[in-house]
Formats: sequence, C-alpha cells, structure tokens
Amino acid sequence: MTDKSRWIKLPRNVLVGHGMLDEVGDAVGELGLGGEALLVTSPTPDELAGDRLRAQFDDATTVVVETAGYDAIERVTRTAEEVEPAYLVALGGGKAIDVAKMAAEEVGRGFVSVPTAASHDGIVSGRSSIPEGKTRHSVAADPPLAVVADTELMAQAPWRLTTAGCADIISNYTAVKDWRLAHRLKGARYSEYAGALSEMTAEMLVGNADSIKEGLVESAWLVSKALVSSGVAMSIAGSSRPASGAEHLFSHQLDRIAPEPALHGHQVGVGAIVIEYLHTGEDGGWQLIRDALEEIGAPTTADELGVSTEVVVEALATAHEIRDRYTILGDGMEPSAVREVATYTGVI
Repeated sequence: MTDKSRWIKLPRNVLVGHGMLDEVGDAVGELGLGGEALLVTSPTPDELAGDRLRAQFDDATTVVVETAGYDAIERVTRTAEEVEPAYLVALGGGKAIDVAKMAAEEVGRGFVSVPTAASHDGIVSGRSSIPEGKTRHSVAADPPLAVVADTELMAQAPWRLTTAGCADIISNYTAVKDWRLAHRLKGARYSEYAGALSEMTAEMLVGNADSIKEGLVESAWLVSKALVSSGVAMSIAGSSRPASGAEHLFSHQLDRIAPEPALHGHQVGVGAIVIEYLHTGEDGGWQLIRDALEEIGAPTTADELGVSTEVVVEALATAHEIRDRYTILGDGMEPSAVREVATYTGVI
C-alpha cells in the first residue's frame, strides 16, 4: 500500500504549426467553455495579430498591457470582474501570458495561451514570473487550458527572443542535476518522469542547435515543441524544479544587482555553463552547453550579456540567497572560487 497521490494539471489542447492562429476559435470551441472571451495582449502582438484573433470571437473585450507587474494583473482582474468573461485569451510573449495567467487565477477562470515569441516555457507551465521593482517573483497558477502556437507568427519575432527561449531550455540540464542533488541530500521530492522529460527537451535543442536559424518556421516549430515539453515537465513535477536550478538563482540575482540586466533566458544560459562545470568538472558537459549556445547565437560570456565581470562574480557568489531551494551552490561560493571557475569556462 502507498499513500502517494498527485493532481497533475495539463493543457487539454496543444496546437503547434504554421497558420495555427486562425485555429484558436476552434480550439476554444472544443473546450466547451461558451460565453465571451477577455483578450489580454501587449502593443506589438496586438498590432501583429490582434484583429485576426478578435475576428474569431464575438464581442471579446481587449486589455492591452504595456508592462508586466502586479498593477497590470490588477487592471486585468478588474476588467474581468466587470465583463465576467467565460475565459481569458493571452496573446503575446511572457508579459501578456504571465499577466493573463495570474488574472485568470484571481477570478477563477481558465485561460488560453497564444504565444507570439518562443522566449520562455511559461507559455504552457503553471508558473508566472512577475517583476516587482528589481526582483521577480515566481508564482504558482494553473497552466493554460489550451496552447495555440503559430510557428509562422513566432518565426517573425525578434531573434534574440528565440535564442533566449532556447537558452532557457538548454539550462534544464543543470536544473535537473540540482533537483537530483536536492533529492539525495535534502530529501526534496523528485519525479523521474519529469526529470527525464526535462533533460530530453534540453537534448532536443542541443542536438539540433545547428538547425535553429533566424527567420525559419522550422526553427520556431522545434523551439515551440521544446517549450511545451518543458512546461509539461513542470506541471508533472508540481513545481518549477525541472527547469529552474542554480542557473535561475544566478539570473534572478543579476536582475537585482545589474544596472541593465539581459534577457532572462540569456542569463540562465550563461549561468548554466558555470553550474554544469560545478556539477561535472573539467571534462563534463559545460563545453556542450557553451557550444550549443554559441551555435544558436545566444550569449556565453559576461561581455555578451552586457554585464560587468564584477557583477557576474557577485551574482554567482550570492545567488544562493535568492530563495530556499537547495542547489550545487549550497550555502554560497567564495568570490575567489567563482572568479576561478568563471574564468576557466570563459564566462569572464
């Protein structure tokens, strides 16, 4: 007999491919939700695809958010309370999707994710990253009821957003290693299935890094599938552990202390190079991560992030302070040790 039990929430419909934007209405219809929709988007996605999306819904109300944050969540929540939609539809990148996800949670409605950029795995996961000042809060929420990823539309997004999404996925390598370590040393709950799925997703991108090229719909297809897979791994695990380890703590600390932080995915990619070295040593897989990032055009050094050497050293030395999550960083690294490892791996 066992007393183990889990409640895993996953999207019911996932549509990925060329021209899928025009299938959003049908995907929602299959969910049997009924009623009116509240569309949450941001300026550029609204300009690119807002009218095509609105044409598929009767009397949909639209909220355009300029920036992500709790103010935007409150604004969308108030609108939802006024119009009482049956569900929300999020059109855009991380900003619109994270805001809609949290607002949907607040008003007890489901939401549909329609990403316009392959920039992060939040398009399908049950986590939102909400900025507040110079910090970010990772907040639990329900995953989308459906994900509709139009690879034609996503291929038009700025290339740096796609490379950030790729780097975010590649960093799953170190996230899973940290998760296993926390399981062995601290008794953290670990899911073999979620861990294997997360690692397979990273391998998918590393193994096809030479095929990921700017402007190619096929590249958007590959990255979108990887982002969906990573998000599903988090839903299975019931936490962000399959995709968030010490490399994410490093990124969050950079957000706090760097005068001008880089994109989140780029930061975790650079962090993953160092963290992989800490896990596996000189002959481990850190070169594989670095080479894959270089192949797709993502940063691999502090200079390419636009962050000073001293800030990178400080962020790595203090990243363990960000949250109560055990990683290879333990209770912290000495700055001299950080400098030695980051120099050896070419990060500084």
